[in-house]
Amino acid sequence: MEAVVAAKPIIKVAALCGSLRKGSYNRGLIRSAIEISKGINGLHIEYIDIAPLPMLNTDLEGEGTFPPAVETFRQKIKAADSILFASPEYNYSVTAPLKNAIDWASRPPNVWGDKAAAIVSAGGGFGGGRSQYHLRQIGIYLDLHFINKPEFFLNAFQPPAKFDGDGNLIDESVNEKLKEVLISLQAFTLRLQGKQ
Repeated sequence: MEAVVAAKPIIKVAALCGSLRKGSYNRGLIRSAIEISKGINGLHIEYIDIAPLPMLNTDLEGEGTFPPAVETFRQKIKAADSILFASPEYNYSVTAPLKNAIDWASRPPNVWGDKAAAIVSAGGGFGGGRSQYHLRQIGIYLDLHFINKPEFFLNAFQPPAKFDGDGNLIDESVNEKLKEVLISLQAFTLRLQGKQ
C-alpha cells in the first residue's frame, strides 16, 4: 500500500524591496527568491512594488478609506501569510520608501499583525545588517514575528562577483543561503498558523 503524502498548505509571501532602483541588488535578491520558491512545495512569493505609494499623510485618509494605491497595497499585505523584506541600509537604518510602506500598512487596522517575516539584505560593509536590526525593532510594535535564523547579510562588493550588471544574483552559494531563509520562513509561518 502506497503512503499518501499530504500536500503542504500554500504559504503566500509578500516580498518588499526597500530600494526603488531597478538594478538594486536587494531587488535582485527578491527576483532570485521568487525563482527559488518555484521549487519549494507550498510556497508562493509575490513582489509588491512600493514605489506608487504617496508619502504618508493622514490628510489623505477618509473615514476608513485610503488613497487607491495605498488600499491596494494594504489588501496585498493583509492577504499574505508572511512577509519577505529586502532591506538595504541607508544611514544605519531602513530606507525612507520602506518605512513609508510600513507606516501606511500600520494605519488602523494594522495589517502587519501576527504575520511571520524574514529579512534579507545586500550592500557594502555589514551587508545591510544594521537596517535589519532596526527593522526588527519596528516589527515589535507592528506585531510582526521575524525568523531568527538563518540571518542573511550579503556584502555585495566583496569578490567574487555576486550580481551581474542588471542586479541579478549570479552566485549559486548565495542562492543556497537564500533558499534556507525561505524554507525557514515557510516552516515558521506554518507553526504560527498552527499547521505544523
